[in-house]
Amino acid sequence: MAKAHSENLETASADIEKHSGHNLHGAAERGFVATDRHGESLVQFNPEAERKLRNKLDYMIVPTVSILYLFCFIDRANIGNARLAGFETDLGLVGYDYNTVLSIFYVSYIVFEIPSNLACKWIGPGWFLPAISLGFGISSLGTAFVHTKSAACGVRFVLGAFEAGMMPGISYYLSRWYRRSELTFRLSLFIVMAPLAGAFGGLLASGILKLDHFGSLHSWRMIFGIEGIITIGLSIISFFTLTDRPETARWLTQEEKDLAIARVKSERMAQASVLDKPDKQKLWLGFWNPVVLSTAFVFLLNNITVQGLSFFTPTIVGTIYPMKSTIEKQLYTVPPYVVGAVFVLGLSLGSWRFDRRTIFIVATAPLTMLGYILFLASDEARVRYAAAFLAATSTFALGPLANAQTSAAVVSDTSRSMAIGSNVMFGNIGGLIATWSYLPSDGPDYKIGNGINLAAASLILIVSTGQLLWMSWDNKRRNGLDIDSELEGMTQTEIESLEWKHPGFRWRP
Repeated sequence: MAKAHSENLETASADIEKHSGHNLHGAAERGFVATDRHGESLVQFNPEAERKLRNKLDYMIVPTVSILYLFCFIDRANIGNARLAGFETDLGLVGYDYNTVLSIFYVSYIVFEIPSNLACKWIGPGWFLPAISLGFGISSLGTAFVHTKSAACGVRFVLGAFEAGMMPGISYYLSRWYRRSELTFRLSLFIVMAPLAGAFGGLLASGILKLDHFGSLHSWRMIFGIEGIITIGLSIISFFTLTDRPETARWLTQEEKDLAIARVKSERMAQASVLDKPDKQKLWLGFWNPVVLSTAFVFLLNNITVQGLSFFTPTIVGTIYPMKSTIEKQLYTVPPYVVGAVFVLGLSLGSWRFDRRTIFIVATAPLTMLGYILFLASDEARVRYAAAFLAATSTFALGPLANAQTSAAVVSDTSRSMAIGSNVMFGNIGGLIATWSYLPSDGPDYKIGNGINLAAASLILIVSTGQLLWMSWDNKRRNGLDIDSELEGMTQTEIESLEWKHPGFRWRP
């Protein structure tokens, strides 16, 4: 057996001896599969070498995408803060006009979701993510100069088109670098920016509104102007700091590049390369997958609450504390998001340690349900404010869990780009529903909106529990298959294209 990089390779086992090319370097190359027919890795790694590499990836990869996503979410949700500062009044919005402006964003978001993620694979995340970040920064800046409902709808449509590729693109990007068990926590490190955007966005908005003007901009226009310029600056920097894939990472040694590629490849059953060429069969199976579709439906339900909180928390806080000043109302929106951020990281860390996702998705539902029960049951300001904490506690955590689960439910890179894109597309259908969940006629208690969110959380509990039971049943069925006879007569290309239908594949709850 070749001895290249042997310090990162532990005792090889009989399988590696039999396949002499399957050392660390061989497993990183195209043309070599890194698993046997049962999906077991043919390569074992030194845990200490993996830990050092993982730490390096965490320092070099995660901060850039996290900061980009932070301002992506701020640029999406700052319209809620602008509403408190006179956005509706200045644009002459009445009745359901505000909901229309919100929903037009999701029309383009949904339409461009899957195409954006396929473009991300084709162009490469290192260029694609900074480019769309620049686009939504410019779009956010443009919102500062709108004067009519039509103009606001137009700029929000463009913003949605650029932001469509952000969450699925980053999720897909991180799957190029991390193992299945590691991915949930790394996804949480950028998705936690959603609740932090709510907290930081409120603080930033309150600080901006203390200014007399910013150039020719006043009041709510300063929020879009200043935050848009910050996003533009960060996106330009990311063109130089975001590394596309391990092979192009100048900050990794050749030994570390081989280890980074081989680690990911060791979990991709029967795949001869980590970054495969797009294939129609793999694209279809990335979408037509029972776990991907059920998880995507759960994510749709979850986003009714996540996006509803983002857009309407300032409004809800305003109804709880109507006598507070605008800046005080902005500041009251911050604490629930901070608590939500803590739980995002905590639940995702547990998912990493146990290499489980669905069971944690099941666990997110009860607290959200309790929060909306309190919203519906009480008129007391303190109780309703506490309910906002309960709703934020677990609802944001489902983002990294759902994206990690769809990533774990497929095998190839091509299927993964489709699966994650599909998941986030469904999620933003939930966002579209959220824009019409809190209507002016339903205020100030918003019983319909809160009832919709209670129903969504209840369905999450039912569907995710059902998914957990089905995966257990199907794994038992697969255990009774004779893998060798099932694969008999197939070529390597045909075996690769089986994806999750490979008899050796097992669902990982």
